[in-house]
Amino acid sequence: MTAASDTTHFGYETVPLAQKQAKVDDVFHKVAGRYDLMNDLMSGGLHRIWKDALITTLKPARDRPFHHLDVAGGTGDVAFQVLEAAGPQADVTVLDINAEMLSVGRERAQRRFPGDGRIRFVQGNAEALALPEGHFDAYTIAFGIRNVPQIDLALAEAHRVLKRGGRFLCLEFSHVDVPLLDRIYEAYSFNVIPPMGRMVTGEAEPYQYLVESIRKFPKPQAFAAMMEEAGFRRARYTPMTGGVVALHSGWKL
Repeated sequence: MTAASDTTHFGYETVPLAQKQAKVDDVFHKVAGRYDLMNDLMSGGLHRIWKDALITTLKPARDRPFHHLDVAGGTGDVAFQVLEAAGPQADVTVLDINAEMLSVGRERAQRRFPGDGRIRFVQGNAEALALPEGHFDAYTIAFGIRNVPQIDLALAEAHRVLKRGGRFLCLEFSHVDVPLLDRIYEAYSFNVIPPMGRMVTGEAEPYQYLVESIRKFPKPQAFAAMMEEAGFRRARYTPMTGGVVALHSGWKL
């Protein structure tokens, strides 16, 4: 029998901890080719505004070297914006555990930044980064940390690879706390998104998991406490769109 400490959630399903990563990989394997299109359709384009807010908060350096790590960013959305906002001495490492997502990102990068050596795509696990300690000026993760089986390990690794004075920014779905909007959002999530996923990608199950995983993610106050536990200071969050999303921020001081 599997001990309680060796289990976790995969959406609303309880699964052995060792199995969650494979299940998450299968989700993104199925949707990688149309991941960005579905983001636009599901959010009505709002994900672009949320990511703009992430970049505005980040304020990447334009006058000096700036080493950036974007985790779970396989298709390159955030990384491309960092490169465009930063100066010519910036470089971005995009890390994702899913090879199909990285393949999509590499193809997009070749079209958008042909021959640009400032961006590289690396397959790796957020819980055990094969990257040097104290190297990066900033670490971002957008809509990815809730898919990590052991979030505490990912936060500890984020803290390890950042320089002293480096910043951690996490964009993640949150908990709607606006009356009426919460009921509309709940109905939309469960009654519209999975059928939309089936229509666009041929798969409804991955999107059923995605909406369930949002409900299982810690509330923003609890996630801020997890960041503090990992060593980040000045951990805080900014709700957006009535709490649909929160932008979490912390510093390695």
